[in-house]
Amino acid sequence: MTPILTHGRSPLAQIRRSQRIDLVGRARQLSPRDQARLKQILTLKYDYVTNPTFSRRDAHRRIFDDAPAIKRPDTSWYHPVMENFSATTIPKNVGTVLLTAAEERVLFLQFNYSRYMVCKLKEHLQVGQIKSEQARPILKWDRMAEAYRDQIAQTNLALVLAMAKRTRMSEVDFSDLVSEGNMALLRAVDKFDVARGFKFSTYACRAILKAFSRTGVKLSKYRQLFPTDFDPKLEKSDYLDRKREFHRDDCVDEIRRILGDNRADLTDIEQSVIEHRFSLGASATKHHDFQPMTLEQVGKIIGVTKERVRQIQNKALDKIRQSLESEFLS
Repeated sequence: MTPILTHGRSPLAQIRRSQRIDLVGRARQLSPRDQARLKQILTLKYDYVTNPTFSRRDAHRRIFDDAPAIKRPDTSWYHPVMENFSATTIPKNVGTVLLTAAEERVLFLQFNYSRYMVCKLKEHLQVGQIKSEQARPILKWDRMAEAYRDQIAQTNLALVLAMAKRTRMSEVDFSDLVSEGNMALLRAVDKFDVARGFKFSTYACRAILKAFSRTGVKLSKYRQLFPTDFDPKLEKSDYLDRKREFHRDDCVDEIRRILGDNRADLTDIEQSVIEHRFSLGASATKHHDFQPMTLEQVGKIIGVTKERVRQIQNKALDKIRQSLESEFLS
């Protein structure tokens, strides 16, 4: 690739320049978004890929006026793919735009010439004072460059998905691959030299695959450092569960002692109901398979209705609760 011309300064010079930027006159009427973008353009590195056509007097006419109109792609199909995160959901025969070599040359010349004009306008600025008639052309060419950049990237979105689907990296999430591929695609747009005569897809495919490879290496190193697979259960502490279980067992043991000593002054029927309903008492201690009974089952044993069993149960529980509270308060 042809070396990219960069119009940046040292980091210290960029900081000093950003501190001296001041909008004067009608330039202060720019929207906050335009003012922030203008400061980014003037303080950060802004580059382009040069071309002999840029130095011609009729460069604007050749690049824009004589250029054919190029259809923009339809990317409405792309968003559902990103939401589903599945390689099997990529639609077939999507309505993408396949550019010819001549159309690619037009788009890249328009993109880089717009960035070239931004750099040329920056060279004629006086340090510190930016006027409206100086700021607006810079913003206009910058917006044009971003529009052409987006058009080129959107035209080749299917290329990223195709490369991600072809790549055999089961340990990497498909959405992560697509994200890395999109970033690699944008970097390829910035660095591609159309004057070499190659198709952009040839250059972009290699850049996207290299990005996938770097992602795989990075993940492999991470797994070597942290070999344990991610388990969401490990993030949640079971301290409260264990504390509740210990408290429940402690309460059950205390109730058994109350029943054994009859500290709640329960009648024989009340003790029988509590013993059979909640598997507590001597029978439950001797027989580990002693299961709690229903109200109806207990009623058949003691010869009353299940409603009467419920009344006896509630009265016995109140006595046990009062016994627990009195012992706790004492």
